[in-house]
Amino acid sequence: MKDELVRAMTKDGFVNAVAVTTTGIVERARQIHKTLPTATAALGRLLTAASMMGNMQKVDDGSITLQLKGSGPLGRLLAVSDAEGNVRGWVENPQISMLEKAPGKLDVGAAVGTDGTLTVIRDLRMKEPYIGTIDLVSGEIAEDITSYFAQSEQIPTACALGVLVGKDQSVTAAGGYIIQLLPGAPDDIIDKIEAGIQNAGAVSRLLAAGMDGQVVLETVLHGFDLEILDTQPVQYRCDCSRDRVL
Repeated sequence: MKDELVRAMTKDGFVNAVAVTTTGIVERARQIHKTLPTATAALGRLLTAASMMGNMQKVDDGSITLQLKGSGPLGRLLAVSDAEGNVRGWVENPQISMLEKAPGKLDVGAAVGTDGTLTVIRDLRMKEPYIGTIDLVSGEIAEDITSYFAQSEQIPTACALGVLVGKDQSVTAAGGYIIQLLPGAPDDIIDKIEAGIQNAGAVSRLLAAGMDGQVVLETVLHGFDLEILDTQPVQYRCDCSRDRVL
């Protein structure tokens, strides 16, 4: 399955959604940075979030940078996306020992750490970039992205990110989604979204089943009249220089 980003909106105008499949992107990052599984999962989640958030800005030639600074052994992580959702990234300590919550389940939160910050730098091609920083909630990244939107942009948001790493340490599936409520959305819409997310289950399970971004959104937003606005390919776009990433 090729990496692609899908944007959609419910026809009632109350819900905006984006999903992306990033298996190739995250595998490319793994190869470049020689990450071991826990770092692969963490960097992959951040790259996936950056891809969606960069595309959501809808600013030609704009970019977005996500920077995680946690207390865990991974150290600092960066992901940069252009306006189309093409990304690149870096992790300070790519070869930390594998951390697991349970057999086969990587502990990204412990690897990132909770004592730290998430900084979002939006370059909207104006004189100064917009910079927002929040304290980390869990270090699991998706929850931290959700908290960022709530605190810094006051947008009710659901974010899910998933990276599956095989026994040979290669990336078998990666991707995620961001769902946001638009102004005027009634309370029953919130309840419906929450029920859909719960019924769909973990995004990693959807990705493992081979779902593309459109099917992921149709599954999570089951019962909504969904209009697909755009589908486009995304890729890991490397500047071939660590200094250019930082």
